[in-house]
Amino acid sequence: MTENQSVVMIVDDDDSIRKAVRRLMKSFGFAVETFASAEDFLGSDRLEKTSCLILDVQMPGMNGLELQERLVASSFAIPIIFITAFNDGRARAQALNAGAVGYLIKPFADEELLNCIHSALKHPVDGASQPRRQ
Repeated sequence: MTENQSVVMIVDDDDSIRKAVRRLMKSFGFAVETFASAEDFLGSDRLEKTSCLILDVQMPGMNGLELQERLVASSFAIPIIFITAFNDGRARAQALNAGAVGYLIKPFADEELLNCIHSALKHPVDGASQPRRQ
């Protein structure tokens, strides 16, 4: 990983999704790390290295929306793209209102995810060096 390379973190309890999204992100030239749970991600030393977070909504333990809430409360300005198999309008509204860059329903097109990531990496977060949604 180079100093300026964007690092995409993937947090999803489904191993097959983590592997598939990891391969996709690597094929687009991103450095990628994966975590099986929100707790694993929070317990890592990778938060400050995260350029963009791809996050599942429904997970055992802390879910994706709770992780987003925790990051916002802790002032971590990490752009988040939610991916989920559940088309829940309330969860979508909550995620986007809290600053998520995107909310994609599985299965989603590779280009949809790539567009969300490019959007996240283009716009700096207020008062931080991390990117922000449009």
